[in-house]
Amino acid sequence: MSASSARDAQRQADRSRVRRALNASLSVVLLLWACFAAQQGFDWTFLTVMPHTTEGLLGLLAAPLLHGSVEHALANTTALLLLGTLAGTAYPKATLRALPLLWLGSGLSAWLLGQPGSHHLGASGVTHGLGFLVFVLGLLRRDRAAIAAGMIAFLFYGGMLMSVLPREAGVSWESHLGGALAGIVAAFLFRRSDPQPVRQKYSWEIEEEAEAAQARERTEARFETFETRAPDDVPVLWRRDAQEDARDPEPRGQVLPFRRRDG
Repeated sequence: MSASSARDAQRQADRSRVRRALNASLSVVLLLWACFAAQQGFDWTFLTVMPHTTEGLLGLLAAPLLHGSVEHALANTTALLLLGTLAGTAYPKATLRALPLLWLGSGLSAWLLGQPGSHHLGASGVTHGLGFLVFVLGLLRRDRAAIAAGMIAFLFYGGMLMSVLPREAGVSWESHLGGALAGIVAAFLFRRSDPQPVRQKYSWEIEEEAEAAQARERTEARFETFETRAPDDVPVLWRRDAQEDARDPEPRGQVLPFRRRDG
């Protein structure tokens, strides 16, 4: 396969990965809005995370799909689309394996750390998990694609580093913290799930390698000019014959004793 064909195949594979990640993120967002529409007209608070209560454990599964307002749902929609597409494109296998940890980790942290009598809901804990997953994987893997993905995530959602702490009333920093911790743990657990991308060389690297190869060839040609080639076989100039061996009173290959001098 030629270099141009390989590049075209790689571009097609990259577009396919982006398309799959975007479609998956859109599917989650559509599910989120379908659940928000279904919330209207009935009491859904029993599906939220209620800290330190047995019935509140149901929210570990359902709470990320519930939202208290249109603004709340819109904010998480944007984050899910961007971070979900970014994570799914850069690390499709790691993201799929990490999603259960992010989902349950955000809810469990709210259940353990939340104030009694409060209700925690929303997908912001999952989005924090995705943001920290992409950022930490960029630090761990350190290839160009991973670093680029981490920088994009930090550029748009670097404020997540502060929102894991209590800052604003009515915002579940507990679920943010749980999602962030789950994202960090998932990054360490699944950092090798996706293969390292093939590193494309820069043009100046190719030129330097070509110059180095030419320099080696010139050096080898110079040595071949002034130095003769070593012979494959060295002729034997002298060899003992059988008669000389017979006249030798001492056999070869033995250690001869010497008398020790006295005094």
